[in-house]
Amino acid sequence: MATLRLDKVLCDLGLGSRREVRDWIRAGRVAVDGAVIRTPEQKLDPAAASVTLDGKPLRYQSYHYFMMDKPEGVITATEDPKQPTVLDLLPPELRRLGLFPVGRLDKDTSGLLLLTDDGDFAHRVTAPKSGVSKRYLAEVEGEPDADDVSAFSEGLVLGDGAQCLPAGLECLGGNRCIVTVQEGKYHQVKRMLASRGKPVLKLRRLSIGALELDDSLGFGGFRELNEQELCTVFLDRKPKT
Repeated sequence: MATLRLDKVLCDLGLGSRREVRDWIRAGRVAVDGAVIRTPEQKLDPAAASVTLDGKPLRYQSYHYFMMDKPEGVITATEDPKQPTVLDLLPPELRRLGLFPVGRLDKDTSGLLLLTDDGDFAHRVTAPKSGVSKRYLAEVEGEPDADDVSAFSEGLVLGDGAQCLPAGLECLGGNRCIVTVQEGKYHQVKRMLASRGKPVLKLRRLSIGALELDDSLGFGGFRELNEQELCTVFLDRKPKT
């Protein structure tokens, strides 16, 4: 791994601002491989060096990946002067990491949202050619039926002429259904259902690829993903038996 400045390594961990971590280093609170370092400009390989702050070991990560249960009423953005964003739900140390949402969920849509600082990962998840499926639970006006299932499977053409890829529609009975898409056009799921005369009343994303929302998080809750979970994002979800 390329060498980095010591102050950047600490900043990348979300421990504090650049000014704060420089002050910590100059105060002798940071050690590298057991030796106290007082120069913020000191270069090191964070993957190989042992770094401690006040004697506590630090684990460096090049990138960070989080799952959030996005609540309704919050916009999917990094900042907004008038409305609360998903990043506003994070503590200061995580906001300092430079995280951003992977794709988007509408303000009135809840459910699984990924946050990362890895641009390549975000592109792979959202690019239609990657074939990563997104699965939603929808409550609609009316009752979805077999004709709707067939129309979704053939690929819908929306009112503005936009062609949607074939998608999955599973009727759950009553006004509830599961929609599975592999792309993310503007308001796509809502527009697809509306085109079939089934306007959406409530929408919640349940999974991305084979990664399912952790129901224990609760609205606005979040947690870091492990390596195994990251891999499941690019796998097909297996139906539950």
